[in-house]
Amino acid sequence: MNLETAKTPSLLVDIARVKRNAERISARAKELNVNLRPHVKTHRCAEIAKIQTENTFGGIMVSTLSEAHFFADQGFSDITYGVPLERGKFAEAVEISKKIEKFSVLTCEAETVKALNEKTKNEDAKIGVFLKVDVGYHRCGVEPHTPEALEIPQFIADSTSLNFEGILTHAGHSYHTDTPEKLLAVAHQERDLMRGLADALRAKGLQVPTVSIGSTPTFSAIDDLTGITEFRCGNYIFFDAFQAALGSCSFEDCALTVLAAVVHKDSTRKKIVVDAGAVALSKDRGAVEFDANCGYGRVYDLEGNDLNLRVGSLSQEHGEIFVDNDEVFKRLKVGSRVRILANHSCLTALQHSHYHILDSGEIVDKWSINRGW
Repeated sequence: MNLETAKTPSLLVDIARVKRNAERISARAKELNVNLRPHVKTHRCAEIAKIQTENTFGGIMVSTLSEAHFFADQGFSDITYGVPLERGKFAEAVEISKKIEKFSVLTCEAETVKALNEKTKNEDAKIGVFLKVDVGYHRCGVEPHTPEALEIPQFIADSTSLNFEGILTHAGHSYHTDTPEKLLAVAHQERDLMRGLADALRAKGLQVPTVSIGSTPTFSAIDDLTGITEFRCGNYIFFDAFQAALGSCSFEDCALTVLAAVVHKDSTRKKIVVDAGAVALSKDRGAVEFDANCGYGRVYDLEGNDLNLRVGSLSQEHGEIFVDNDEVFKRLKVGSRVRILANHSCLTALQHSHYHILDSGEIVDKWSINRGW
């Protein structure tokens, strides 16, 4: 199958770039002396997860329990569920913990700890629990200088059927930094607050096996991770237009594109319409803070050359692209194929059921994507 005959819209993965990204980030983790735990929500694909973990200790993070089941069945034995656990998922968490060697969850609520311990005390299972810490993102987590940051780990450690795994955070506010200096400052803040909390817990006599931090932008910036044991990031395997605009990578590192076909050409408005809309690309506006004209994706030709066009608007199945270059407008006819680099690869990937694996310009394989929650 080639790019001229593949059904559109479809998801393309440049496998050479994926392998290069995986090798580079794994090597960087070794340089910084931390375990790398890839966040596989970016792709939810067994083959890609195996590439990511080839040179790591083998642990992964997931964002849904569906992923946890899927990757457990694929032979992954150390899985962290990356969303704070609530009671409706207790039974399924116990089920997963019985399937693999190590299953860990997150919480920032003392009541959740007590309820989970009660649920699991009569089960032949042991679930690891991390304290989720807020180091500035303010999405969820316990702030490190509050009494709860010391009390909840003690509750976990005192539980009869839970293991205190350590502390974990995500510096999501790194995505809003507009200079390398600000990004480095967030990376230092993430590291220092977590290191300080770990020291405070150890001073109370608690063991803190894992101090886990992570985001793709901060990993691109950080210069020292002394005191940190684990780094988690996921987007790096594909990168995307947002990461390139932020400076976490170059556009040449981006491995995921959507193949689309021109289905209409409007000469009056100098506009083309492609068959990749919101359900193929997602409606993530990307780095609009830094690039007001980023639209919903950058448009490339089939060889991966940037046409200096953006997807300007989306409806469910249609993407509109305004073309002010006469030569490019003439070149793009109804039926012409383009590749669209989406703003957020994680969201774009989950609009699809499988990847077409691209190697040297040819589609050589097809890999499935896990779906659902």
